[in-house]
Amino acid sequence: MEASATRKYIRSSPRKMRRVVNVIRGLSVPKAIEALTFMPQAVTRPVELTLRNAVRNLTNKNPDERFDEDNLVIREIRVDEGPRLKRFRAGARGRAKPYKKRLSHLKVVITTDDN
Repeated sequence: MEASATRKYIRSSPRKMRRVVNVIRGLSVPKAIEALTFMPQAVTRPVELTLRNAVRNLTNKNPDERFDEDNLVIREIRVDEGPRLKRFRAGARGRAKPYKKRLSHLKVVITTDDN
């Protein structure tokens, strides 16, 4: 059994999110949540919420079955680049200096590990 959860338009750059996501890729769900609680990055909060939503989606999809959380494994976790917000900042001699605020899309797929 597998379930997925997606969170879009997260106000963090994909590069910063991938540092966090690479740590928990392939771990079981309780170990991943524990690892996220001890990481100092601010982006761990949306990653943890998306992971918990995937677990809830699995239980909602199969209400008659019971799942042991220790057997749930992250099968796929992916960070994609979202749209960029284009902003301008005051520069020297009255000019405008453009910069981009990057957004991310996160997708988490969990599955039961039936070994």
